Amino acid sequence: LHHLPLDPTPDTLSLYTVYMCHHIKPQSVDSYLSGICNQLEPFYPDVRKNRRHPLVARTLAGCKKLRGTAPNRKRPLTRQELATLHPTYSLSVDHDDKLFWSLLLTGFHGLHRLGELVFPDRQDLRDYRKVIRRSSVKLLPRAYEYFLPGHKADRFFEGNHIIISETTAGDDPVVAFRSYLASRDQRFPFHPELWLRANGEVPTRGWFIQRLRAHFDDNIGGHSLRSGGATALAEAGYPPHLIQ
Repeated sequence: LHHLPLDPTPDTLSLYTVYMCHHIKPQSVDSYLSGICNQLEPFYPDVRKNRRHPLVARTLAGCKKLRGTAPNRKRPLTRQELATLHPTYSLSVDHDDKLFWSLLLTGFHGLHRLGELVFPDRQDLRDYRKVIRRSSVKLLPRAYEYFLPGHKADRFFEGNHIIISETTAGDDPVVAFRSYLASRDQRFPFHPELWLRANGEVPTRGWFIQRLRAHFDDNIGGHSLRSGGATALAEAGYPPHLIQ
């Protein structure tokens, strides 16, 4: 129809890439090209070589720049927003309130990913090796410490010791943690997990996000804790290499 050769040459694949990027996302075109290689390789053995040709690679890279969509990231939490929740949770005697408040402040000041503190909603993704243990907690005069057994970047489960210090504002994590820990130890003195709900279960991501949504809009998510804490440290003058 277009007088193009049936053989998927670099020129043909490049033209196909440009055409498809006018109709669908460039990231999807990348997947389409992989599917084409899988289907045509028995008939055109050089199709994968042509797919890796610089012309095709640069065409796809250019289309991603021209027609790519910006990632939709959640905005970071601020210390002022955390301080507004202090009157609500500081005087609460409910165990789950103490848990949520302590998780929120610990995640913020400890620069945690939410998945390091709670279980995934899907049971098949839960890894008990990553659960923080109560036995690792140390209460210091003006801080608290615990051992994080594993995280996203820790492929060999070497773990890290996390120390979180007190603040003088309404987002002080030490007071909230001590209050939660007293409630937790009274209810579950023999359970090994540090973070436990009133029903004795490790909190899940869905449970935490549901409570977070009660105070903030959809633009705040689980990653807002880590990004908010990092932003607060940068605003306080900490150098980037320490924040990382």
